[in-house]
Amino acid sequence: MGLRTRPGRAFLSALGIAIGIAAMVSVVGISASSRAELDETLDALGTNLLTVAPGTRLTGEAAELPLAAEGMVRRIGPVEALSAIGLVDGASVYRSDRIPAIQTNGIAAYAARTDLLETIGATVRNGRWLDAATGSYPATVLGSAAAERLGINRSGADTKVLIGDEWFTVLGILEPAALAPELDSAALIGWRAADSTLGFDGHATKIYTRTPDSQVESVREVLGATANPEAPNEVDVSRPSDALAAKQAAGDAFTALLLGLGAVALVVGGVGVANIMVISVLERRAEIGLRRSLGATRGQIRTQFLTESLLLSALGGVGGAILGSAVTAAYASYQGWLTVLPLWALTGGIAATLLIGGLAGLYPAIRASRLSPTEALATP
Repeated sequence: MGLRTRPGRAFLSALGIAIGIAAMVSVVGISASSRAELDETLDALGTNLLTVAPGTRLTGEAAELPLAAEGMVRRIGPVEALSAIGLVDGASVYRSDRIPAIQTNGIAAYAARTDLLETIGATVRNGRWLDAATGSYPATVLGSAAAERLGINRSGADTKVLIGDEWFTVLGILEPAALAPELDSAALIGWRAADSTLGFDGHATKIYTRTPDSQVESVREVLGATANPEAPNEVDVSRPSDALAAKQAAGDAFTALLLGLGAVALVVGGVGVANIMVISVLERRAEIGLRRSLGATRGQIRTQFLTESLLLSALGGVGGAILGSAVTAAYASYQGWLTVLPLWALTGGIAATLLIGGLAGLYPAIRASRLSPTEALATP
């Protein structure tokens, strides 16, 4: 075949097709793997977590939840589990008392109920969580980001941080909390210890509730009025899983953009195939004339050049599918995700290359078949 006479040129044209298909397959594969990871996360953590937080007053000032808010929310029939955290005002967190007060690293101190982790589905990476005993003493559990900013990678009796004007022993370090990202940059203290040591006022700044899936919407409708009957408009009720779904939707929009770029790369590869086939016709006019003079029909000449174009595209398509699959598997493995490669992306990508290859080779094939034997043989 003519492709053998110019292997370098054929390789570069097939490479253009391969890059387009690899881009499309890897974008779809990474997106599908990310979505599968999100689905697995939501299945593990649940979509029935609702949060209650203070909003703003009509005057624009920050509102606060009543001291009795937790007890009132707990009385809602379908609520199966409840926990809360409360921001400790003015209690900055430092690794050392030598650090300037202005350098807070964005770490906030929160009083936390001992059943918090069970309610939100978070886990401890190192050390242990607060219990009834440690929650009464100056001990803290750091969120994943807080520990990183403080330069702490392990907990223990000899590891301490300064919260406010008091030293607290680091009891544990949390894994990232998917449904409660506010905990990642927090230092969590027992409710009693926050009260006795840091002057915590006792107001919850976020209440977490778990309800049966079938009752989520009905509970959501009454949470605000139950948490603050006197001013339900000053309460924000949210569903953390909605934020993850919104994040995935934003990712889907970005995926669509990348697919568009992959399609452009695929078209560019098709132009490369068309270019090499047109040049091939010009360079092989003598061969075409000789074949025609020996009895080859126009259909046979047309089929030959169209087959070469399809073969070139198929090589690029298969190579691109393999490359895209490898990129997807490598990225998913790096992120710790399950690798997901939709079959339609692989088959559709290869089918697209064949279609583009066919279109790219159609004109050169027709042009080659229309050359008369005398004209072709007369070409030097």
